[in-house]
Parts: sequence; C-alpha cells; structure tokens
Amino acid sequence: MPIDNDGVMIILSSPSGAGKTTLVNLLSKLDNFEISISHTTRKPRPSEIQNKDYFFVDENEFKRLIKNQEFLEYAKVFNNFYGSTRTPVINNLDNGKNVLFDIDWQGADQIKNKRLDYKLITFFILPPSKEVLFKRLSNRDMKDKLIADERMKQFEHDVLHWINYDYVVINNNLDDCYEKIYNLIQAEIKDGSKDYDKDFIRNHIEKLTS
Repeated sequence: MPIDNDGVMIILSSPSGAGKTTLVNLLSKLDNFEISISHTTRKPRPSEIQNKDYFFVDENEFKRLIKNQEFLEYAKVFNNFYGSTRTPVINNLDNGKNVLFDIDWQGADQIKNKRLDYKLITFFILPPSKEVLFKRLSNRDMKDKLIADERMKQFEHDVLHWINYDYVVINNNLDDCYEKIYNLIQAEIKDGSKDYDKDFIRNHIEKLTS
C-alpha cells in the first residue's frame, strides 16, 4: 500500500499533437511536481535541450538500458525508442515528490502492469476535433507534410486506448484543460468529489472516430 507521504505518479498520454507535453510542463511548475525525463533515440527538435527535455541517446545505449532492466517502461514510437528509467522516479516518489509522465499508451500500460506501491492517476488528452489536430501537427511539422499525415493515421489507432485511462480531458483551450487536470489531481489526492462526465467524453470519442 502507498505510504501517506509518498508522491503520486501522474501519467499524461495523448495522440501526437494533442498537447500533453505543454500540459506536463505547466503542471511541473507546481510545488512538489517533477517531470520524469525520458530517454529517447530520436533527434532533438530545435528548441529542445539535452537532459532537460529528454536524455537523447543512440540506439546502442538505449538497448543497453533495456538489457539492464533499467526502464519502468519503454516503447518504440514512429521508429524511435522512448523510455522512463526506474531509479530517479522511485527516488522522487519516496521523497514525497509527485512524478509526471509524458508517455504514450504503451508506456502507460507497462507502468500500470508493474503495480508499484504508489498511487497512480492517468489522463488521456484529446483534441477538440481531427481538423484542429491536423492544423496543430501541420504547424509543428510544416517542413514535412508527410509527418503530419503519418501522425493523423496513427491518431485513428491511438484514440481507441482512451478507455484504459482514469480520465479523458479535451484540450480545446489550454488554460481550461490545465485547470480541469489540476482539479482532478487534487480531488484524487484528497479523496474529494470529481467533476467528470464520462458520457460527454464517450460522445466526443464517437465524433472523433466517425
């Protein structure tokens, strides 16, 4: 059982371009919240910083970490590996820090299946529409429309995993989405009442997948 002064694990997942990384960065500004920095074999984007946004490593180093069983979770996404190492996460939790994970559904499933002795809260972030998502992806990867198209195809598959999360939140307005997630985290930690309409979410999923 979790100890009262242990930290809480909070997972944010989403289809590519739905905003989970921005939301994780906002939440990390709260007292006692730390981001689990992932290792990845992909190349950094222009604005990304080594050891802050990711630990950028080559494939040989990543496979060495897999062999040594150092990952809580890892997955291959769009031909690159991503993974969260165990030791810094457990150290933060044992010191009462809440740990934020910016990971996909594969990683979320692996962490859930580990059944660690810490409270776990999972969020799946969705765009308001496929049109908005494509616009966001096109703006981010405007040099390569093929990347946006590839991620839109993956969206059709990723969105189906919403059912495995505690909460699904629609990122129509960043401030509203952040506030919704923050309030749900506080309600979970304090065993308070939760403002969450699963029927509304189910209807939104049907629109996104129709």
